[in-house]
Amino acid sequence: MEYIIASEVMLWMAVVALAFVCLALSRQVGILHERSAPLGAVISDKGPEIGDVSPKFDLSDHKGNLITLGGKRPTGADQLALFLAPNCPMCNKVLPTARAMASDEKLDVVVVSDGPKEEHGEFLKTHDLGAIPYVISAEVGMRFQVGRVPYAILINSDGKIAAKGLVNTREHLESLLEARTLGVQSMQEYIEKHHHHADHAMHAVNNGADRAALDGSAVQQ
Repeated sequence: MEYIIASEVMLWMAVVALAFVCLALSRQVGILHERSAPLGAVISDKGPEIGDVSPKFDLSDHKGNLITLGGKRPTGADQLALFLAPNCPMCNKVLPTARAMASDEKLDVVVVSDGPKEEHGEFLKTHDLGAIPYVISAEVGMRFQVGRVPYAILINSDGKIAAKGLVNTREHLESLLEARTLGVQSMQEYIEKHHHHADHAMHAVNNGADRAALDGSAVQQ
């Protein structure tokens, strides 16, 4: 009988130890996730909100072609408005990614800028945009209230704003598509929700460990 009781006690002690090990691992994984997870594009404007119908513009690009920014897309493709400035170093870095996304993600990318025409001429000589239209318009940036560049606004095929934010890196641009896919306003929102659920999970593990410890004490008595 004493042997059975001793076995039960050792078993419960093992369960308690395992619970604490799992708790410690969960905390470390959560910390690592927060440190390594890309923050994604940061929303910094006060323009139309995500989920709102985007303003619609009929514009001429730098080649004289008529294009439409915003509104429903009969092709079913989403549209990415990329705001930049010719003298912005970060803008130069995200342009290759925008070109790749236009092809790989089947996005209708439109580059929007403003300022003196001479600056744009020099910029276009040194940057190959391919088939991506380049629009010079102060009105578009004012309607979206874009204050910093490079900034991007993802408009879905129904003409609604799906995601937006500052896009200093490739990861920032890609985070707009991730936010659209996950159905959140930004990756920050997703990470915050994920962290909240992780806290609940760790709390449940902690409670389980406490109950196991109490049960073990009862058996020992």
